[in-house]
Amino acid sequence: MGKIEASEVATLRLHDKDTGSADVQIALLTKRILELTEHLKGHAKDHSSRRGLLKLVAQRRSLLDYLKRTASDRYQAVLEKLDLRK
Repeated sequence: MGKIEASEVATLRLHDKDTGSADVQIALLTKRILELTEHLKGHAKDHSSRRGLLKLVAQRRSLLDYLKRTASDRYQAVLEKLDLRK
């Protein structure tokens, strides 16, 4: 997984002013998860950040499950665009 750019988030928007759809939320959470993962590589004893990371991962998982249930085509698009599955 590489960095998530703003342009990648923009491609997942459903319309111009979309900031709250599950697709966009997943992209933003993924970006934050990657940032926290990098932080924890250098700060292994930062347990509060690790807890926050786990909460973000759980929240992203819930949104992915919701998207899979309601719109499987958008779910597949998000997985491919953000490179979430191996």
